[in-house]
Amino acid sequence: MHPGLSSPGRDIIGIRTLAVRGPIVQNRPDALAGEEPMEIRAAGPGQEPVDVAVTMRTPGHDEELAAGFLVTEGLVAPDEIVGFDLADPAVVARPDNVVTVRLARAFDASRTASRHFAVTASCGICGKASLDDVETRCDLLPPGPAVTRTTVLALPPVLRAAQAAFDATGGLHAAGLFDADGRPQGVREDVGRHNALDKLVGSMAIGRRLPLHASLLLVSGRVSFEIVQKAAMAGIPVTCAVSAPTDLAVEAADRLGMTLIGFLRGDGFNVYAHPERIDLES
Repeated sequence: MHPGLSSPGRDIIGIRTLAVRGPIVQNRPDALAGEEPMEIRAAGPGQEPVDVAVTMRTPGHDEELAAGFLVTEGLVAPDEIVGFDLADPAVVARPDNVVTVRLARAFDASRTASRHFAVTASCGICGKASLDDVETRCDLLPPGPAVTRTTVLALPPVLRAAQAAFDATGGLHAAGLFDADGRPQGVREDVGRHNALDKLVGSMAIGRRLPLHASLLLVSGRVSFEIVQKAAMAGIPVTCAVSAPTDLAVEAADRLGMTLIGFLRGDGFNVYAHPERIDLES
């Protein structure tokens, strides 16, 4: 793996702001979440890099984002990833805004040409037309694990406590991975909720820890079809969110065998698909 690909220092940007609080007006320091475009490329041995997608992201954990995107979109298998390259600093002002994922075998460029990736920080790659494609590329999730109601309710405070960049800016989403007993396995933040999940899955792919059949996922904000798709591709059987799912997210979770939980707040939550994994008597 290429050392030092991540971009520390650009995830949180210091500025001055005019703060109006009732009759008081103050010029004071503030912090914003960083947002920059990143181009994801892929290449096998001796192959010219193939342009895959451009996504708006918060700089940092860039190699994880690139790896996670390729894995969760079903474009490469985790064990194909052997390294990463950045752009030429003599050509690109910020080389880490272009990440090439090096693969053990040639990358099939026709797969990206047929997908027409359109990525935004707010919603990722959306569209009902791709639901059947997800089913063909993703195996149904296996049964288990058994998760207690207490474990589910305990997840949001743990995720919130790990959101250092959110504490500074108030402007980032988070994705957290937990084991069946609620112990944290990793947290990633990003301006895009789908990017946060890709970074998290990418970290597990690089560590050769996929599939995540014994893990729980918690995301900040809502659950879109995109989140369910990416979680299923990583083998995550239980996905939770502090806000609502979309109808397509519920449909996808039901068809893929995923337990989907929304409005996980305080002492309650809603189970929208496959409640059999949740022990509601505990």
